[in-house]
Amino acid sequence: MMALQPVSATLFAYQVGFGDCFLLRFTYSDQSTRHVLIDFGTTGLPKGAADAHLLLIAKDIEAQCGGQLDAVVATHRHADHISGFATAANGNGPGDVIRSLKPRLVLQPWTEDLKLAVDSKGPAGSAAAGRLAAARSLREMQQVAEHTVAALDRKPNYFNRKIAAQLRFIGEDNISNASAVRNLSTMGRKNVYAYHESDSGLETLLPGIKVHVLGPPTLHQSEAIRKQRSVDPAEYWHLQSRRAADIGAQVGDGGPVFADHVIAKGGKLPAHARWLAYRMKQAQGEQLLQIVRTLDKQMNNTSLILLFETPNKKLLFPGDAQIENWSVALSKAKYLDLLADVDLYKVGHHGSLNATPKTMWNRFSKKGKASKPGRMQSVLSTMPHKHGSEDAGTEVPRIKLVKDLQSQTNFHTTTALGAGDLYVRVDIKV
Repeated sequence: MMALQPVSATLFAYQVGFGDCFLLRFTYSDQSTRHVLIDFGTTGLPKGAADAHLLLIAKDIEAQCGGQLDAVVATHRHADHISGFATAANGNGPGDVIRSLKPRLVLQPWTEDLKLAVDSKGPAGSAAAGRLAAARSLREMQQVAEHTVAALDRKPNYFNRKIAAQLRFIGEDNISNASAVRNLSTMGRKNVYAYHESDSGLETLLPGIKVHVLGPPTLHQSEAIRKQRSVDPAEYWHLQSRRAADIGAQVGDGGPVFADHVIAKGGKLPAHARWLAYRMKQAQGEQLLQIVRTLDKQMNNTSLILLFETPNKKLLFPGDAQIENWSVALSKAKYLDLLADVDLYKVGHHGSLNATPKTMWNRFSKKGKASKPGRMQSVLSTMPHKHGSEDAGTEVPRIKLVKDLQSQTNFHTTTALGAGDLYVRVDIKV
């Protein structure tokens, strides 16, 4: 009896607003199918979407996969990637629907292993256990986010509207979604916590397909993931080089995020001091925004990077991985060669400037003019004007990157969908 071979792949890129939700279907020579759900979350629903939009998507996923998911991949813990896995008290939340599909496997990065010691440098049980607090660091990042959002709730008019909106957006994305985290840890028949060059567990479920785990590295494989650099003209989609400083924060037992001593209320300060007080307050907001952004980017360095390889095609799903996460794979010739002929690229981190390293982009041999045979496909899930700033060249999606994707690949984006459309569908012969 001949072994099953994949003959086609179909990708459903769901319109979740600012977030990711991808259902990947492989169809086999006997017409059977396998389904992998890669992320399910949002921090900003599409304009006009109902509150039950994620539940609607979950039920469509249920229909598309015929009531059975083979695997769930949660690339990392950000809310815009896992909030859809949250359950509801009445048992009718989007996460309840996904749980009912009884995935055979749930795949997450090694940092999500709830059994991981707080002083681990690597996966539980590995010889890489050390004294640096990887798991604790995630909790501390979430504590900063929680304090920030709570303080904004207490003092909604403390900062100007633009700074407050970005603080809230990034802060809410980083708050631990306990319901989704618990659901992911228990919904699968098997849980795998992967890292660079580890087994994914997916190959036993996907005949004829090799799955390469390119990231994240453990701290023993790369100390770089502990530190995110904000500017890298060689790798990032900058128009010009700018200097920026990494800002770190140590979090103890909590306390107020906003200090009150710079608030100018009514006539309490003399007129000549009010301008200075106002400027101090705005500087404080800008510093806090830098801190929260830095912590946000650190979380992206825990993101899974998966490359699905069929006999004839390669499909790349890097979650929100940034350059420190990519650094180990991109430092090895075998992975540079492996990535060179990617056929489908899920654009990293919703099109941000630092998640599509130019080292990788420049190696993509299948990008080119519209007339190029076998031209590369790219798929972007995003929502403009939710993250970053055009003035600073940090807008998401990055305009320069999108223009190159449009001109050099067959480009698909959820932003092109109408109000009633649930997903972009991309079909590939594999």
